[in-house]
Formats: sequence, structure tokens, C-alpha cells
Amino acid sequence: MNATLRRVVIATAAVSLTMGLSACGKAKEADSNGSKDRKKGSPLTIGLLLPEDQTARYENFDEPLIKKRVEELCSACNVKYVNAKSDASVQQQQVDSMITKDVDVIILDSVDSKSIASSVEKAHEADIPVVAYDRLAEGPISAYTSFDNAEVGKVQAKSLLDEIGGKAAQGQIVMLNGWEADPNAGDYKKGALSVLKGKVKIGKSYDVEKWLPNLAHDNTNGAISSLGKDQIVGVYAANDGMAGGAITALQHGGFDKLPPVTGQDAELAAVQRIVVGDQFMSVYKPYKSEAKTAAEMAVALGWGEDIPAKTAVDSPTTKDVPATLIPPVALTVENIKETVLKDGLYPLGKICAPKFKDACQRAGLL
Repeated sequence: MNATLRRVVIATAAVSLTMGLSACGKAKEADSNGSKDRKKGSPLTIGLLLPEDQTARYENFDEPLIKKRVEELCSACNVKYVNAKSDASVQQQQVDSMITKDVDVIILDSVDSKSIASSVEKAHEADIPVVAYDRLAEGPISAYTSFDNAEVGKVQAKSLLDEIGGKAAQGQIVMLNGWEADPNAGDYKKGALSVLKGKVKIGKSYDVEKWLPNLAHDNTNGAISSLGKDQIVGVYAANDGMAGGAITALQHGGFDKLPPVTGQDAELAAVQRIVVGDQFMSVYKPYKSEAKTAAEMAVALGWGEDIPAKTAVDSPTTKDVPATLIPPVALTVENIKETVLKDGLYPLGKICAPKFKDACQRAGLL
């Protein structure tokens, strides 16, 4: 073989080797693409990341409901659950861990919607779709389900105004808004203010870090000292945990009769406070519908199917995110039977524990 021919053979072999390696690389890349290479019925691993354990709903309802619906849709699918316990940096590490474990889809209820964006971007780069759950995370999310959060604030504010009635012109209210890092908190506040402004004076307004009941208690104490108990005609508390903190402060604040206090989440303790009369209302959000939708979105994304969504929303970073928003319901003593009891959120025996038996009888629950 002459020198020229030998060079051609060597060059051809090198090109063939390069193409072979390239093809292997592409095959490997295709195999690692996760959800978009999955087919209906194939087993999926879904990462479920919830934000905190101070609010009873997450571990009592959201986690088991999501797992149950995933199992109904796909018996071979697996849900890996972690809770960030209100620590944004921990949640970032949890997302990284899910990516390392090569989950197929992530359901994410963010602690901090802004700081989690870089983690969502990492998941996106790893071809792992992210369903934003309950809170609209920033970054390239693939789907979103929550309640109509501005409507939640409106429902709370309208209920409060209706209960205050003519006293609205004579006194002031205290606002205990949610944590600013939670995008839902801003929506609740915006919705509430759209109803309250011009109808009642807001004497004090607080954005309560991490939604902590003890901080809501301290803020309410501060408002009582600053405004005087005779001036406070109502308390807008954005969720039930903070409502509980506010009510404890009011009970020790010298009130002859507690002013109406709002809440949200229909926690068991809040429902019992409503039965007793210490808390005026909460917002009942049918978690089963929200959890069911999140599970269905995750499985659809994992199998490369169309996402079940009824509308689209924009986040600060992503436009036209497929979304389903679920309407909230004002919960008062009058509709406990038609809401939390009918839907099986709590059994009657749990709401009407011996301590609350007399109040339940007065409320017509027993």
C-alpha cells in the first residue's frame, strides 16, 4: 500500500470512529432525556417538594393526596417526598438531589419563588419538567396549579366587611399578611386590599415572616398597644396559623367580645375555633382537587402527553404557563356540613371532640 492510500485509509477510519462515538453520545443523550422519551404506561419517579411543616395541610393532605392520585394513574410510579421546613437553601439542595437521582418530573411548592428559579433552570437543562404547585415558582416551569389567590383575598376581605357591618366606619382593622417571599401572599394581599380600601381604615398592616403564628401574635399585641382595643373592629389574618396567634393575643388583650378574625386553609384547629366562635371564618380550599390536578399534570408530562390545564398564567420569568386555578370557598359555621364534612376533610368526631361537644350542638353539627 502506497503512502497516499495509507493516509486515506487512516483518515477514513478516524472519521468512522468519530461518527461512531458521536452516535453513541446521541443515543446516550436521548436515553437521558427523561420525560420526553417516556411512553404512556412506563414507570415514573416523581419528586414532590413541599415548603414547610408549620401549616398542617402539607403533610396531612397534600402529600398523601398527591401520592394517592399518582398511584391511581400509574401503579408502577414512585413519589419521592421531601419537605424544606421553610428553608429556601434547603429546598434548592433538594431540587439538586432530585436532579442527581434522575427523577422524571418534579412537583414543586416553593419556599421562595425567586431564589428557586436557578434550581428550576437546572431541572429544565436536565430535561426534568417542573409542575409549580400552590405557588407560582419562577424559572422555566412546565405547568402550574393552585387556587385563585387574588380571589382568596377578596373572599376573606368581603367576609370580614360583611361581619363588621356598620362598625367599619367607627374603627380600624389589623392586617396580618403572609410572608413576602411567598408569591401567593402578595396575591392574597392585593385581592384583600381591592375590597377593603375605602371601606374601612387599616390601622396596622404587617407582612409576617414565614407565616409564623408567634410573630402574628406579637404583631397583634403591638397593634392593640398602638391602636387601643376599643379601636380594633376586625383582624384580617391571611391564614389559620396566624389567625390562631392573633386570637390568643386578642383573648389576653382585654376585649369583652373578640372582633371577627379571618383565616385560610380550614385547618382542624381553625374549624374548631369557628365552631366555638373565636374565629369568624376561614377559606376552604378543596385540596383534593388541587392535589389531583398536580398529580395528573406530573404524570402527563412524564408520559409526554398533553397537560390537563384550563387556562394559562404568566410568571415574572415565563409566559403562558399551562395552568388550572381552583375557586376558594368562604368557610363559616353555617357551611361546615356542606364543605369540610361533606368532602371528608375531617370526620365529625374529630371536629366535635369532647371539648367542643357543646359548641357543636349549638352550631347544629350534633
